[in-house]
Amino acid sequence: MLIATNPSADQRTCAVTTSPVAKDPLKRAMDILVAGGALLFFAPLLALVAILIKLESPGPVLFRQSRGGLNGQAFTIFKFRSMRCQENGSKVVQAKRDDDRITTLGKIIRKTSIDELPQLINVLRGDMSIVGPRPHALAHDAQYGALIDNYHLRFRARPGLTGLAQIKGLRGGTNAIEAMAARVDADNEYIERWSVGEDVRILLMTVPHLLMAENAY
Repeated sequence: MLIATNPSADQRTCAVTTSPVAKDPLKRAMDILVAGGALLFFAPLLALVAILIKLESPGPVLFRQSRGGLNGQAFTIFKFRSMRCQENGSKVVQAKRDDDRITTLGKIIRKTSIDELPQLINVLRGDMSIVGPRPHALAHDAQYGALIDNYHLRFRARPGLTGLAQIKGLRGGTNAIEAMAARVDADNEYIERWSVGEDVRILLMTVPHLLMAENAY
């Protein structure tokens, strides 16, 4: 599965234009409905977490980072800041277990995925979908795209808040190429088998998988 090639922008565009998941109006309507409702429901929690972040450590409430989206185009992702330092350059170090960059509150919101809730704004903006491949930092897209032959095919869908890889337990750090390759395989399996019913199934299965996950940190 590992090769040393990187697809061109034209190849990525061709892949996206033939993928129904990227342009289905019902999927987009569901994204807007779910993201809008979730933002209203979680508004008190979002406000509380924002206040606690400001009280715990200096720095912005939101972490912003450039990530690869639909057709490989970069967008700015929003997360609650869970670390004392931020990385958004050509080298990005993944968080690891007992990472000393993570704040006390950060450990809680990362474990529960509360840090991901601001991405509901990304969904409303059209950068992301509720369900789809999780977006990676641009540095990781470049790194793994040069090593995994079908990596670029995951750009056929908008990145998601959750996805098939996540409910299969393929979340957290990817220290080995094989771990990322397994995640990419799951992402592409989702895209190729996509249906609205599959989105609903993945969404319903996300909460129990978050509660049982051992590799979130």
